[in-house]
Amino acid sequence: MARIIKTGCCGFPVAKTKYFNAFGVVELQQTFYQPPEDHLIEKWRKESPEGFEYTLKAWQLITHEPKSPTYRKLKMPIPSAKEKHYGSFRPTDEVSAAWTRTKDVAELLGARIIVFQCPPSFGPTAEHRKNLVTFFTTAQRKNFTLAWEPRGTWNDGDIESLCRELDLVHVVDPLKAAATFGEMRYYRLHGIGGYKYKYSDSDLAKLKKIADDESPEMEMYFMFNNVYMYDDALAFDWLIREGKPKDGANAVESN
Repeated sequence: MARIIKTGCCGFPVAKTKYFNAFGVVELQQTFYQPPEDHLIEKWRKESPEGFEYTLKAWQLITHEPKSPTYRKLKMPIPSAKEKHYGSFRPTDEVSAAWTRTKDVAELLGARIIVFQCPPSFGPTAEHRKNLVTFFTTAQRKNFTLAWEPRGTWNDGDIESLCRELDLVHVVDPLKAAATFGEMRYYRLHGIGGYKYKYSDSDLAKLKKIADDESPEMEMYFMFNNVYMYDDALAFDWLIREGKPKDGANAVESN
């Protein structure tokens, strides 16, 4: 069976028409900050080529609390009296409504994968574990694949146990940690040491080895999320297809 390896970017780093010509998948970021109106979502779906795939990040109202700086991009006011109703997968009407909106956007896009990226402050406390279990066991997930990117102090054993119990795909940066569980691999590449990092040929070769070491049946996504995401994703896609680096693409080692 041929390996299924999909390469793309977290967001559109170039004009959509140029991106569509280069890749077959993108992870939408706008849905995390403020899900767009339906007419815009439908426009994106129509302007993308047949077979193009959208994945998306779940709305921050589910995962992040209002004190997060990411809320600056939110277009709706959060009353101070209601702040404790948002984020951390809390069992509230507000979080439930945010999930419903996320799910509606995914359906309009024809998206299959929804990524829940958590802030480092969402650590392995008893309350957070309880919230996770309640949210994912009660959420109407239909045919979506739900992917969880924990950050902070979670250990591999806890992550694997929760992903197994809740049927989640563990999202990681594969050059920093190994995925512990999931029906597929969904990798988000944030840059070694930070967003401004450019991946070298040797970095991309390590990523290829990670892909090669998986079973042939494993579906894999490599989604780049750094300043040079477009060029790095192109170079990695070439490496996967051709089996060798593209001349001069990422030959200079990163600092």
